[in-house]
Amino acid sequence: MEYNTERKSMIIPEYGRNIQKMIDYTLELPTKEERTAAAKTIIIAMTVLNPQLRELTDYKQKLWDHLYIMSDFKLDCDSPYPMPLPDTIHSVPKRIPYPQKAIKYKNYGSILENVIKEARTMEEGPEKQQISGMVANFMKHLFLTYNKDSVNDEVIFEHMKEMSGGLLEAKEGTKLSAVYIEPKDATRRIKRSNNNNRKRNGGNRGK
Repeated sequence: MEYNTERKSMIIPEYGRNIQKMIDYTLELPTKEERTAAAKTIIIAMTVLNPQLRELTDYKQKLWDHLYIMSDFKLDCDSPYPMPLPDTIHSVPKRIPYPQKAIKYKNYGSILENVIKEARTMEEGPEKQQISGMVANFMKHLFLTYNKDSVNDEVIFEHMKEMSGGLLEAKEGTKLSAVYIEPKDATRRIKRSNNNNRKRNGGNRGK
């Protein structure tokens, strides 16, 4: 009995061992005409065994590419498509550089930094204090998610003050609840407030 562990490993196992054996046999045929005829028969068998391949664009070329790959690029026959180069098949994709940004408090992330950056530009007043409370709640939510420990509200307030350059401070007596807010909602409110302030100031200058 022949065990799989004792057999030659298959290059593309999806087609099964019989297809691999047919390809190995084709490599031993003496003439190019015989190898070409056998290769065409193998392509038909590959299509029958994997009919879903018909849904792919240029599926016939993919089948021939797979045939050449399973022959370890040794099959010499007439093909409607050129043999793929081994370097293009086994090449390692280029590494995509990951954007690096210095974040002092990594548990808060860059999105929160952007929200704070927007909130800094707001005019002083009740709306800015309300936004500051939303930001502080979001910071507490992120802190607890990242650290899984309790945290004093004063620590969150201190972090917010530091990250905003002292321009964001929660209203005295504010109690944080670590309620999650969508950062985009806070950013939209900040921008809407800034737009309203610009319109109001522009209107005042026109009077």
